[in-house]
Amino acid sequence: MTAPALLPFDTRAAFQQRLGDVLARARTTLVMFDPDFALFRLGAPDVDAALRRFLHDGGRLRLALHDATHLEREARFLRLLRDYAHAIECRRTPRGLRDLTDSFCVADDLHIVRRFHSDHLRGDAVFDAPQQTELSRLRFDGIWAESLPGLQASVTGL
Repeated sequence: MTAPALLPFDTRAAFQQRLGDVLARARTTLVMFDPDFALFRLGAPDVDAALRRFLHDGGRLRLALHDATHLEREARFLRLLRDYAHAIECRRTPRGLRDLTDSFCVADDLHIVRRFHSDHLRGDAVFDAPQQTELSRLRFDGIWAESLPGLQASVTGL
């Protein structure tokens, strides 16, 4: 049996392609961590469509971030958050975690796209590889446990 292939990338287009691949494969859970999600394009029509399909089919999305300013300006993402408030949770990290700079998206504990540092586009993706997602998933669980509710669907939550 061969090990799943790591698919490296170092451009914005390649990152967004790999993110799209992970979103397309997601069935039940998506967990994402990024300082601000600016490069994830969560308000772009193609990403919105993929997330709506995922959520409509019963998926659950959890986002952890340092700063929600970018997402608060994404009208399409805010509509998604309002439409699927029962299936999306966003949390903001406390000040003590603000030095975390990696970025990742894990789908169903099987597929992952990750950037090694949020200021750079270098990273990799791997599919159908639970052993490759385990460390990031455990990391996400730790970040999630220390974070506080953040971005909300209502205007008062913004």
